Amino acid sequence: MSVARREAADILGASETLDPQDWDELRAQGHRMLDDMIDYIAEVRERPVWQPIPDAVRGQFQQALPRAPSALGDVYGEFSELIAPYATGNVHPGFMGWVHGGGTAVGLLAEMLAAGLNANCGGRNHMPIEVERQIVRWVRQLFGFPETASGVFVTGTSMANLMAVLVARTATLGTEVRQRGLGDAGLTAYTSVAAHGCIAQAMDLAGLGRDALRRIGSDHAHRMDLAALRARIAEDRAAGRRPFLVIGTAGAVDTGAIDDLDALAELCRAEKLWFHIDGAFGALGMLSPQIAPRLKGLERADSIAFDFHKWGQVQYDAGFLLVRDGERHRETFAAPVAYLRRETRGLAAGSPWPCDFGPDLSRGFRALKTWFTLKTYGTDKLGAMIERTCALAKYLEATILAEPRLELLAPVALNIVCFRFRGDDPNPLNAEIVADLHESGIVAPSTTTIHGALAIRAAIVNHRTDVQDVDALVEAVLRFGTARAK
Repeated sequence: MSVARREAADILGASETLDPQDWDELRAQGHRMLDDMIDYIAEVRERPVWQPIPDAVRGQFQQALPRAPSALGDVYGEFSELIAPYATGNVHPGFMGWVHGGGTAVGLLAEMLAAGLNANCGGRNHMPIEVERQIVRWVRQLFGFPETASGVFVTGTSMANLMAVLVARTATLGTEVRQRGLGDAGLTAYTSVAAHGCIAQAMDLAGLGRDALRRIGSDHAHRMDLAALRARIAEDRAAGRRPFLVIGTAGAVDTGAIDDLDALAELCRAEKLWFHIDGAFGALGMLSPQIAPRLKGLERADSIAFDFHKWGQVQYDAGFLLVRDGERHRETFAAPVAYLRRETRGLAAGSPWPCDFGPDLSRGFRALKTWFTLKTYGTDKLGAMIERTCALAKYLEATILAEPRLELLAPVALNIVCFRFRGDDPNPLNAEIVADLHESGIVAPSTTTIHGALAIRAAIVNHRTDVQDVDALVEAVLRFGTARAK
């Protein structure tokens, strides 16, 4: 036997599987972990929303790369002591800081199942891909899109918005742009000053540049000014530029405002521009018969980006891009190569694959937790939950208007309320109040700026949030504000 063959035989003779030596011991540890995480959700009100990370805890994560194995129980002990108590807090009903969904116990279990299958959903002929295709069909139905529309799960709306810019670019310039690049195409896009910052980042990452994005002013309700939009498009055309894309917003990040989507759709049709909607959280308002009429025009979009992990309460992450013209979508991303050869039989069948509709070849089974959520709760219950978060926002608005020490800073369009504590120097005062709220562990709103005024921004997204949590927010703001204003 040769030396190389003997060395290989020695290595292959050793057992290096990562499966446990004792499956019963692993099962017992796994049951404990699952029980603990169910308790983590069930007993959420017994914990603070958020708490600062002690220096000693943070220091535990400066250790060197582990070379020797550790017992699973010991590693889990570190998780329980050093990680779980210092999470973001969006599972808690008092979390109102950013538009984060609260997740569900059902989603927790679905994630466990998906992890067990460990499916790569980039493509090939297996059932997890069919689950994703089922979600695509449901989303088409929800938004009134044709059967030729395509959809794909992504990390979140930031990625989905970037992909929509690329689809619009390819639709405008043709598939040759993928080979030759933009050159001096002179493309310009348009969105509201109230749009999310990821829109400008998408223009940057797509190679178009932030300067090619025109940020159009908004009206008193924080909706894109249509007259200003028309004027800017005409100005760019006159200057030899090439307008190609308008991005409307369904649920603005600061205030929850909804652009006049129907009017934007009409304008884009007349100007022959791609109409994309950033519906990160607001698009799922279509699940509510009460809110859906305010989203009129959504069904006319060329593409929609949104997140199931916000108002849909699916565990992170579960973003989604829907494109009316599925062939345009595929032409933007499909990249045939020999090692991804498609067949009509076997595991390599089932074309087109999800990787033909986005940049990711390696993709997790995001569709399963979404499928479980939609199947378990049904859209009627999810829609009622969404309506309730908006009703809580209106309750908060009424409470603010009835309290002379508080000031409402923006109209309440959906589930986001922007207000402040009145004072002589309100901006630094309210910044301190929000920090006090966070450190108290009672509630966790965020801040934004409305016409130069720093606002306490309460985004009511979590399905667990109730009247008592809104009351706790107001009471704490008044208490901390009064103490600091003295």
